[in-house]
Amino acid sequence: MIALLNEVADAEGAYEDFSVWGFRKDPWWWQHQVAVIRIARNVEIGLRFDLDGLRIKGGWTYPDPGQIPLFRTAVAAQESGPALVRAVETLERRGYEVTGDLMKRVPRGHDAGHPRADYLRYRSISAARPLGGDCAQHTPALPGAVLAAAEELEPLLSWLAGHVTVPGPRRAA
Repeated sequence: MIALLNEVADAEGAYEDFSVWGFRKDPWWWQHQVAVIRIARNVEIGLRFDLDGLRIKGGWTYPDPGQIPLFRTAVAAQESGPALVRAVETLERRGYEVTGDLMKRVPRGHDAGHPRADYLRYRSISAARPLGGDCAQHTPALPGAVLAAAEELEPLLSWLAGHVTVPGPRRAA
């Protein structure tokens, strides 16, 4: 996994902030290796190797409390909301499964008849799919497959990075 992520980062510098999750005693971890590439605060690309191959997932998970109102404001706005819908619909057409933490109803303060009411219910959102083929093995084609999938996820990830993160002071390295 680390070799794969290094090759992806070498090909595209925007993906150099990554981490690989360690092993635990739970048997699930013996058969899965998981890593994330950080795009912005809580906006990430996730990779998971298991016995079935490689799965990629991109999105916004485990939001900070202040991010949810930012997300809903951007979804409701006519200037930004339709772009999210286009990004999600494009990913669904390409075979991605779009999931997230959904409320049962449209949150208070928003009209249940809003054209993007279904999106206002999200408290996190991500799109995932298997990369298929022989991705269970690290072959020379694997970094290219990851980069191609990351490019497909880019409209969703850039929308999220631009709308759910608050610019703050940068820490010194």
